[in-house]
Amino acid sequence: MNTNNKLEKIINHLRDKNQTISFAESCTGGLLATTFSSISGVSDVFNGSVVTYSNEIKNRWLGVEQKVLDTNGAVSRECVEQMLLGVQKMAKSDYSIAVSGIAGPNGGSEEKPVGTVYIGLLSQKGSDIWHCTFDGNRKDIQEASVSFAIEKLTLALDIIS
Repeated sequence: MNTNNKLEKIINHLRDKNQTISFAESCTGGLLATTFSSISGVSDVFNGSVVTYSNEIKNRWLGVEQKVLDTNGAVSRECVEQMLLGVQKMAKSDYSIAVSGIAGPNGGSEEKPVGTVYIGLLSQKGSDIWHCTFDGNRKDIQEASVSFAIEKLTLALDIIS
């Protein structure tokens, strides 16, 4: 199933359940929101998205604790967990997705190489956070992150793909 078909199924499912979704994006720079908003009818379910690229904005807008940023960094399970909670609180959505990673080509380290991405999904059932390693150039890593997030949302909503 192609991405547009998945998105249409997600949107229809959320609409049928009278549920909403929101995003907090860092390394994808709004690509997840752009991908969703390319589908007609998304306004029924899409509350909004924030691009929190800098640590300062993650802290101020989403409430990511400075201690988490200093200790674990922005590219971490702990940061994405707090991004999820922050955007869910801000948007009052039923589902939230958060993405933070290193799209490259610079910024990687031995511990967190380029392609390291944490993707989280928050629902009424709780949250799941995945540590991913994607290959390719910056665009490839961003697109892989978005595809992964859409796939995990499809599975969480129990939509047959």
